[in-house]
Amino acid sequence: MSLRRATPEDFAFIRRLAQRPENAPFISDEDEAGLAAYLADPSAHLLIWQEGGRAAGFALFCEIGDPSGRVELRRLALDQTGGGRGRALMSALIAYGFDVLGARRIWLDASGENLRAQHLYQAVGFTLEGRLRNHWFRPSLGRSVDLMLYGLNRSDLAPAEKS
Repeated sequence: MSLRRATPEDFAFIRRLAQRPENAPFISDEDEAGLAAYLADPSAHLLIWQEGGRAAGFALFCEIGDPSGRVELRRLALDQTGGGRGRALMSALIAYGFDVLGARRIWLDASGENLRAQHLYQAVGFTLEGRLRNHWFRPSLGRSVDLMLYGLNRSDLAPAEKS
């Protein structure tokens, strides 16, 4: 299992995952031009998670290079869930954020209705730092949902986890 930078050849895979009924209420589906903009943006890394040499998920880091040392983990999805894949992906993303991107802090948000994601984020060490009530309008649901804010500082990691 490994992470690599996405290429335009990955756009169909990314969009397929974003459009799945189980993902659509929680993540945005961007067109090819939007995805290409991330590839051209030095403050963003669009990544592909590989298992056995094939694409198995994706993630998007933004705010790279911010003077505060924070990076945002804006979007992620897996082709298949279960079997510890979510934890493995999150562990790889945390290592990437701190070790490759040099972040001091990784933050992300989640829909208040995405309990599976919230459980995963807390299980891998993120702290729930806030809730913005009725904040995020979701067209697929036709209503607003709560937005949950999570953060993980490099200093939160156990010494063996720090690089």
